[in-house]
Amino acid sequence: MLQTQTHTTNEKESTWGLFLIFLRLGLTSFGGPIAHLGYFRDEFVARRHWLSEQGYADLVALCQFLPGPASSQVGMAVGILRHGYPGAFVAWAGFTLPSAVALILFALGISHGSHLPPDMLHGLKLAAVAVVAQAVLGMARKLCTDAPRIAIAALAAGATLLLPGAAGQLAIIVVAGVGGVLILQAPHETGNEPMPVTIAKRAGIAWLALFCALLALLPLLASTLPWQALADVSAFFRTGALVFGGGHVVLPLLQAEVVPGGLVSNDVFLAGYGAAQAVPGPLFTFAAFLGASMQVAPSGWSGGMICLLAIFAPSFLLVAGTMPFWADLRRSSRMRSALGGVNAAVVGLLAAALYYPVGTSALFAPKDFIIALAALAALQSGRCPPWLAVLCCAAAGALLG
Repeated sequence: MLQTQTHTTNEKESTWGLFLIFLRLGLTSFGGPIAHLGYFRDEFVARRHWLSEQGYADLVALCQFLPGPASSQVGMAVGILRHGYPGAFVAWAGFTLPSAVALILFALGISHGSHLPPDMLHGLKLAAVAVVAQAVLGMARKLCTDAPRIAIAALAAGATLLLPGAAGQLAIIVVAGVGGVLILQAPHETGNEPMPVTIAKRAGIAWLALFCALLALLPLLASTLPWQALADVSAFFRTGALVFGGGHVVLPLLQAEVVPGGLVSNDVFLAGYGAAQAVPGPLFTFAAFLGASMQVAPSGWSGGMICLLAIFAPSFLLVAGTMPFWADLRRSSRMRSALGGVNAAVVGLLAAALYYPVGTSALFAPKDFIIALAALAALQSGRCPPWLAVLCCAAAGALLG
């Protein structure tokens, strides 16, 4: 069984104590989702002994199986194991709010006239090139391990450039999942420990039904009711429900939702994405920046919090809905094959985004390529954290502009 006791007492900490634990993680967890999972392992396995090594690995496997931000979902799952639904909320709030507040403040500074110098803004866009390129390389090595997966990724990249927009990307993800079932061999499944989940299967079904209902009904409501807040909730909920493969994959989906319609300019979008690399916590808090930067109401703090809640809502619904069924899902070879196809496709989606809009909006002169390649090399070395690369790119843009 998963170990759920602390190393000092059998009594659980309060929900406030759990919030403070995740708040500290939210203030100090730099480096992206893989690094976040390392911080979580150190905190919950090595230090507090809430989970065994195998139990933690199973929890990570569940959250990587689902769409959404894996590290945030692991936090929600730990919260559920400790304090049920309130535990999931305080774990999410503690881990998420520090970076969300920082990005909303950054968005408000831009919108109220505290503009960054154009050359520094260009440096942030160059940082985005390096960060996305690193994500593409890392994900390709992990998720495109054979010829069929490489082919799926390449086809997905080409289709994304030919079929821009959220609908085209959704179609690509669905086709890739079907293709994975048809042509990919399911990865070997290792043994797993049962989870001591207190959520009943009936409740899990209800959460999954609510997820499906919102995914289907929100676009219909947004198309019939002229409320911008409802349109924002629909767009960000859909994005949070469809992001497979890591936080960086949110970039092309959100760009398709907010830039073509003029809700956020492409320059502001890329500047915010660069700034999101310099704050701790989950990359999905980029949604708070976009909500605060909207050129139509709601914007500011209300817009930021609406978009933040909307993009994370699918994560909670999916984690709460699937935890009671995880053992059965892991035994399904078809589900694992479909996930292999989807993961390969998201590498293609991100590669297409690296070209457009990230590369085409930032790379104009030889010095731009030099700065971006230097930042990529620094990130690949493993000795330069993303926040430092962002600051160096911004400084280089200001000095060399």
